[in-house]
Amino acid sequence: MDGSPANPTVNLVLLGAPGAGKGTQARLLAERFGLTQLSTGDLLREAVNAGTPAGDAAADIMQRGELVPDEIVTKILADRLDRGDLGGVIFDGYPRTVAQAHALEGILAGRGRAVTATISLDVHHESIAERICGRFTCAGCGEGYHDRFKLPQAEGVCDKCGGSDFGRRADDTSEAVLTRLAAYAEQTAPVEEFYESRDVLHRADAMGAIGAVSKRLSACVEEALA
Repeated sequence: MDGSPANPTVNLVLLGAPGAGKGTQARLLAERFGLTQLSTGDLLREAVNAGTPAGDAAADIMQRGELVPDEIVTKILADRLDRGDLGGVIFDGYPRTVAQAHALEGILAGRGRAVTATISLDVHHESIAERICGRFTCAGCGEGYHDRFKLPQAEGVCDKCGGSDFGRRADDTSEAVLTRLAAYAEQTAPVEEFYESRDVLHRADAMGAIGAVSKRLSACVEEALA
């Protein structure tokens, strides 16, 4: 199924604590199943960089490692869904709360869609701080790297686009990680129960090499689409 478009009504949701690898795995799944990756984190950062009203409102909140209010995130996501025909999509970083899960149901229903499957990436929380604090991205194409697990093949040069400008998220600090994990435990973990009650929740071990995790997640998707 590599590279072939999935059913255009497919809507996948990835869940997992900050640093679980949602962004990396969402990108791999999008490539494998012909989906469009919708990362609310990326959409928010685009809004911040563009200086939009929503971006200005979110900037200080993101730097503190806190969750951006639902109304801001939901508005940005709804606008993106209305921007052309996306086909099948994979939601990366949304929903983060049960309220957002309800909002997503409404957004999708209004566009003739519904969540096809939700996959929870299970990781050991003690490994999360190391994952988060060591990551950085290419400013040119957004390719992700890590100080320990994934360095560019040539030092200072992006493997994907050849760029030399890299950056780190302002909230990828040990202090912000603690804040985000506390917020996850309080607000986001119950989202799993929400989707479990709708019989669309799948779980996958997200520990280990990126390729091995990708195979587990792909198996979950294939099971959901069967």
